[in-house]
Amino acid sequence: MKAAVLKTLGTPLSVETVSDPVLGTGEVIVDVAAANVLAYAGDVFSGKRNYLLELPIVPGSGGIGRVRAIGPDATRLAIGDWVFIDPTVRGRDDAVAPDIILQGLTAGSEAAYRLQRYYHDGAFAEQVRVPTENAVPIGTLEPAEAGRWLGLGRLLVPYGGLLAGRLRAGETLLVNGATGAFGSGGVAMGVAMGAARIVATGRNEQVLADLERRLGGRVRTVKMSGDEEEDRRRMQEAAGGPIDIVLDLLPPEASPSWVRAAALAVRPYGRVVLMGGIREDVALPYAWMMRYGIEVRGQWMYPRDAVGRLVGMVRSGQIRLDGLAVSEFPLDRINEAVAHAAANAGPFKMTVVRP
Repeated sequence: MKAAVLKTLGTPLSVETVSDPVLGTGEVIVDVAAANVLAYAGDVFSGKRNYLLELPIVPGSGGIGRVRAIGPDATRLAIGDWVFIDPTVRGRDDAVAPDIILQGLTAGSEAAYRLQRYYHDGAFAEQVRVPTENAVPIGTLEPAEAGRWLGLGRLLVPYGGLLAGRLRAGETLLVNGATGAFGSGGVAMGVAMGAARIVATGRNEQVLADLERRLGGRVRTVKMSGDEEEDRRRMQEAAGGPIDIVLDLLPPEASPSWVRAAALAVRPYGRVVLMGGIREDVALPYAWMMRYGIEVRGQWMYPRDAVGRLVGMVRSGQIRLDGLAVSEFPLDRINEAVAHAAANAGPFKMTVVRP
């Protein structure tokens, strides 16, 4: 089969013929119809992000495809089924604290390298081998729709955060860092899950205005000024009442003070979920957190059942994928696709490779 291979950090991907994946028990082989090209893929492949990768590797985190082969223990999947290729692979030998990798992207932790060495290659290939539970049925679709269905990946990450924060219908949600791909997905998920009001923060006024236009009257936006106290005041003003949950999705280059501005805006006994890329520590007042019962938790990715639940929301019309602008490239133009993804980052835009 053909695949795009990263041999050395800082060099272009090489499209070449590699061995077909070999099926094992507890595994599925999927013919890849479309794979997502992350906006920051170039930073991963250059080594700038310091992701845990053992080279050479076929990258590609997540995809849409059709089942080619199933193991003897599969009871529901059938050959030909359309599936979402979930890149979040969990170790099976510790149900409480499993090691996790993002297949084709990063081991996630030093302890997870063993898992990455086995589920080594990702979706920038004509075929990919995944654990059975990572091939999630999405129902019938036309092949031309495959790229748009990759929008599930944009929504799943913030959906995982909102599930972790136990967002309930009628509550007020603050999405911090709403002008990015995952942040805008968090706003969309807040609307779909029934939040009464969603406060969306960011620095790009044009994108903030577009969020309000696309997602309706429950969305209120706040342009961040960098003045922590002023930003917090404006967040609370936009909420028009207590903020029940804060979902932080700020990128690595953001300031810790932006995290604190949002976290301290939450109501007494409110919840704060941290899912962003901030690399510096964030100081939060101990006495305030203790006295007012503030719940702060980190969340990486989403629970296994989130994919099927989100597919159900799309199929029922609770959330739509047709607002995405999808740019597609064949596999032999993968390096062009990586550059395009970086130059066209942002909400409601996706770059896709079609192996």
